[in-house]
Amino acid sequence: MTNTFKNTNEYFLLFPEETQEKLEELRKNILAQSPDLEEYIGYQMPAFKYKGKPLVYFAAYKNHIGFYPGAEGIKTFEKDFKEGNYKFSKGAVQFLITKDLPLDLIRRIVAFRIIEIDQKKS
Repeated sequence: MTNTFKNTNEYFLLFPEETQEKLEELRKNILAQSPDLEEYIGYQMPAFKYKGKPLVYFAAYKNHIGFYPGAEGIKTFEKDFKEGNYKFSKGAVQFLITKDLPLDLIRRIVAFRIIEIDQKKS
């Protein structure tokens, strides 16, 4: 797949306005977690690094936004995903475009990932 965008803003423009608004809301929610986050494009998706390590990725699809917090991020919040009736796999969870983003849950996942990176020895 050819990279047709250079940054997160260009990626957002690939989608309808309703989806762009959700993506921007997600982006702001993640950025609010720490001043040490760095935005980049990874695996053809908007992504964030924390202390030089991948933190989370996200991507828009026709009916949902895929959120990729890594295997431990999924495993740790599996109960929340089941309670919220979100589809999930080993490395991703899906948030429907037609519903509000679960911002509190996303904040908790990002905070978990920050702690996970802080605790790992490089």
